[in-house]
Amino acid sequence: MRHLVKGRKLGRTTSHRKATMKALAVALIQHERITTTLAKAKELRLHVEPIITRSKKDSMHNRRLVFSVLRDKAAVGKLFDEIGELVADRPGGYTRVIKLGKRAGDNADMAMIELVDYNDEQPETKGKKKKRTRRAGRGKPAETAPKQTESTKGESKEQTEPKKKTEPKAQSKSEEAPKAEKAETKTETSETQPESSETKGESKEAEAPKEDNPSEEKK
Repeated sequence: MRHLVKGRKLGRTTSHRKATMKALAVALIQHERITTTLAKAKELRLHVEPIITRSKKDSMHNRRLVFSVLRDKAAVGKLFDEIGELVADRPGGYTRVIKLGKRAGDNADMAMIELVDYNDEQPETKGKKKKRTRRAGRGKPAETAPKQTESTKGESKEQTEPKKKTEPKAQSKSEEAPKAEKAETKTETSETQPESSETKGESKEAEAPKEDNPSEEKK
C-alpha cells in the first residue's frame, strides 16, 4: 500500500520523470496553455506552481533557482518579466486543469492545463432572465394568447371598413347603369306615344271624308 507516498511515477524512471516535468513546465510558461493527459496535468500543477511563486520576487537568487529547474533562459525571462507581475496579488492557484474526455487511440483521459491570469475571460451575459414558476402557466392557456388593445382593435376596424365601403360603391355604379338605361327607354316610349296618337288622328280625318262623300252622292 502506498500510504503517504506523494506523486505519480507515470511509468517512468526518476530522471525520465524529471525531464518530462521540465519540458511540460517550459511549454506551459511559453504558451500559457497546453493539452496532455490528466495524470501529467495534475502532476505538472504540483511541479510548476512553486516555480511561479518564486517569480513574484525578482532577484538574482530566485532566477538562478528557477533556471536550475527549467534550464531555459527564454522561459525564465518571461516568467519573471510578465507572469510574475500578473500573479503578484494572487495567493496560489495559478493554474487550472480542465478535463477533455478520452483520447481516441488508447482511451486515455485527456486534460488541458492553463494559466488562470492569461485565460480568465468570462462570456458576456446578454441579460438576466426572469424567474418563472410552474404554477404560473397551469390552467391558464387563454392568457397566453396575445390580447388586442384598443388601438389595435381600432386599426383592425379601419382596415376592414374601407373594404365594405368600396364594395357597395361598385355595386351602386353597376346598378345605376341599368336604371339610366330604363329611364332612357321610358323617355323614348313617351316620345313615341304622341306620334302614335297623332297618326291615329290623321287616320280618322282621312276616314271622315270618305264617309261624307257617300252622303253627298245620295243627296
